[in-house]
Amino acid sequence: MLKPSSNIIKTPHKSYYSVVIAVAKRAREIAQNAEENNQILIEKPVDLAVQDFVDDKYRIIEPENIEE
Repeated sequence: MLKPSSNIIKTPHKSYYSVVIAVAKRAREIAQNAEENNQILIEKPVDLAVQDFVDDKYRIIEPENIEE
């Protein structure tokens, strides 16, 4: 199991949960796009998603105040 480290992704996020959700959503997009285009992925979608965040292609944006 791949556990992406939150230190790898250099965004000012506040929670590990945000990183996990963002990477999972991006990985699903990558997998879906590959399936729609009949492409075979050599790397795992999660690896590609983490790399997108590391390369600043995508950013994690959290609201300032979250009321419970």
